[in-house]
Amino acid sequence: MSMLKPSPTDRVLTFSEAIREAIAEEMRRDPTVFIMGEDVAEAGTVFKVLVGLVEEFGPQRVIDSPISEAGIAGLGVGAAITGMRPIIDIMFGDFITLTMDQMVNQAAKTHYMSGGKLKVPMVLRTTLGATRRSAAQHSQSLHAWFSHVPGLIVAIPSTPYDAKGLMKSAIRNDNPVAIFEDKMLYQLKGPVPEGEYLIPFGVADIKREGTDITLVATSSMVQVALEAATLLADLGISAEVVDPRTTTPLDKQTLIDSAKKTSRAIVIDEGYEQYGVTAEIASVIADGAFYYLDAPVKRMGAMNVPVPFSPVLEDVTVPMPQGVVDMAKMLCGKN
Repeated sequence: MSMLKPSPTDRVLTFSEAIREAIAEEMRRDPTVFIMGEDVAEAGTVFKVLVGLVEEFGPQRVIDSPISEAGIAGLGVGAAITGMRPIIDIMFGDFITLTMDQMVNQAAKTHYMSGGKLKVPMVLRTTLGATRRSAAQHSQSLHAWFSHVPGLIVAIPSTPYDAKGLMKSAIRNDNPVAIFEDKMLYQLKGPVPEGEYLIPFGVADIKREGTDITLVATSSMVQVALEAATLLADLGISAEVVDPRTTTPLDKQTLIDSAKKTSRAIVIDEGYEQYGVTAEIASVIADGAFYYLDAPVKRMGAMNVPVPFSPVLEDVTVPMPQGVVDMAKMLCGKN
């Protein structure tokens, strides 16, 4: 399958539309694909991402479930083992707490524990991201949890193009895949080719070329990094923005090569900074590019507090473009 590159001449879709199109195409292609979760059918999810699918595929393949994330995940694991390709929808990423036994102890380990005789080709799609004023139990970015577990693939798209290509790859993969979609990106627009394409896992994407500093950013933080790079250009600092696209598998070489080129790096992720994605990626860069670095690898993640409901407080708990600019100026000696 050729990997079509996005072009300025492509049609423009929202992040939400790209995900819906990917799922619809795969459901048409493969009758074993179905989706199940809370409010996925009649409501089309709380974010309206799946609107219209139940009309095309019917309630046997777009299934409104009871309010039981553990049950949804368990049914998904069982269906996958017995030959289906389920997509299980967990409304908010915070609720993966209720799926941990099924995902971590069952889905991730079944292939290994059966000596390769069983497989679990399922997709868990859920959200991450703060600044929606949804308070502490609906605003967390917990993708590091699944990234920590061998046997799970974790994808974190940042653009409509990536969202479609990664979703299609996830549905066709024979292993359990978790896709975390930033809820603040659903209306983001971008080019998506008409033709079919897949994005392989473990292949980072350089979203913007640069020479002075590398900004490794994930999910919505890619947009923050791109905005920061534009501001830095006005200050004479050339920033390269690298999007890993998947946290596991992680494309270590692209991250290391970029840091070797620029000699400085900041890692930006919306998950909690402590014991998080930023620490893992910073470690990879520090180890692989050590003799090329002119400054320590810096990290920017969510503040180590429950996400506040207060707008003015919530906005200071996650990285913002100006904060990235300030740190980059410091590393480049431009203060």
